[in-house]
Amino acid sequence: MTQGNNVVTKEFQGMRLSALGMGTMRLPVFDGDDSKIDEEKTARMVSYAMEHGINYYDTAWGYHDGNSELVMGRVLSRYPRDRFYLATKFPGYDLSNMDKVEEIFTKQLEKCRVDYFDFYLIHNVCEMNIDAYLDEKYGIMEYLLKQKENGRIRHLGFSAHGNYDVMKRFLDAYGKHMEFCQIQLNYIDWTFQDAKSKMELLEQYKLPVWVMEPLRGGKLAALPEEAENALKELRPDENVPAWAFRFLQSFPAVTMILSGMSNFEQLQDNIKTFGSEKPLSGEEMEKLLSVADGMLNGNLPCTACHYCVSHCPKGLDIPTLLELYNEHRFTGGGFIAPMVLMSVPKEKHPGACIGCRSCEEVCPQQIKISEAMTDFANKLKA
Repeated sequence: MTQGNNVVTKEFQGMRLSALGMGTMRLPVFDGDDSKIDEEKTARMVSYAMEHGINYYDTAWGYHDGNSELVMGRVLSRYPRDRFYLATKFPGYDLSNMDKVEEIFTKQLEKCRVDYFDFYLIHNVCEMNIDAYLDEKYGIMEYLLKQKENGRIRHLGFSAHGNYDVMKRFLDAYGKHMEFCQIQLNYIDWTFQDAKSKMELLEQYKLPVWVMEPLRGGKLAALPEEAENALKELRPDENVPAWAFRFLQSFPAVTMILSGMSNFEQLQDNIKTFGSEKPLSGEEMEKLLSVADGMLNGNLPCTACHYCVSHCPKGLDIPTLLELYNEHRFTGGGFIAPMVLMSVPKEKHPGACIGCRSCEEVCPQQIKISEAMTDFANKLKA
């Protein structure tokens, strides 16, 4: 690890990677239209990032309606190729892409104006696509390993939004080929999405961790006044977003932290934070996780005892549905719950609940499950 006026760096296979990477899923846009990237502002941000030591740039096939790779390709082409590390991903979040790996990879090189990718990821391994990713008929892993052999991929990894079991299936099949893994990690998801167990799983495979959503889509950039004051008692000069990054700096396995900075001010603030590493003490970690618990207090307190399942005439997996409901409510929508439900038959979705309340009669937590299922179904339609 090095530090100074620039962002700190971390070692990876003999390279020095900036500990802060520039994610390009939330670039500045015109008139709120996600497909219309403001290239001039993006170029200014990249120039500032380069000046302050950021050397890792993360894009993907689907970001900004397919335009992120194009814009980053044009902007980064202004710099010598050895000034930056570029990462992109195979878009398996869309099952129609599974038999197009060669076509897509070739097009990505063209869009990004490079001859090789420093880092290439199998994108968004999750419940919806794990079977397809493991199906050898698509030849995805075979093709990507071939590209690694011929130098068009320097380092191969994967990103995952799936649960622990999904990640384990993928690692059991392909772990020997993976060099890193990118997961959603922050002090909310440490327990909320069981990121702690996922970190332990990756440790078993000795895989360094890349982090996405360190600020939980901006939810951790501002906190309730009471929580903010409690943190300021411990670190008066640390701003709220910095606490999320200090949390991540407390884990030696975390090598790369990606932040989707959508304006110049966010970039400046993050670079200032990453001018140093200041891991949390035991007391600070305990306080921060208690703040997270407070933010999750409104969640339904399901303990997954499964008493409800045995009394449901529709055979719904109620604990899983309640877990997804909590996620969907806390996030204010998002793609996680709809994505997981794509792997679940329609007759097992929350809308299949008939409101008989048989489940509620045996729920030790006295959760109003039928009301939750109705609300969940309505939220998914919205």
